[in-house]
Amino acid sequence: MFGLPDNFLAGLFASIIYGLVGIAMLLLGFKLFDWITPKLDIQKRLDESPLAVGIVVGAFFLAIAMVIASVVH
Repeated sequence: MFGLPDNFLAGLFASIIYGLVGIAMLLLGFKLFDWITPKLDIQKRLDESPLAVGIVVGAFFLAIAMVIASVVH
């Protein structure tokens, strides 16, 4: 009576897999962003103005995460 239903375990497994795929795609997207913008030295800019870099990188992560979420969903 208190056992876990089969669909719960399947959903849990699928959530873990999709989460890992989403994280991998997010990292790949960041590497692509870094490759496309070679003149933007993130480490140098981070030393100059960490708030500005944080806003740009955070906005990029949110945008890519929204795209990945719609694809994975």
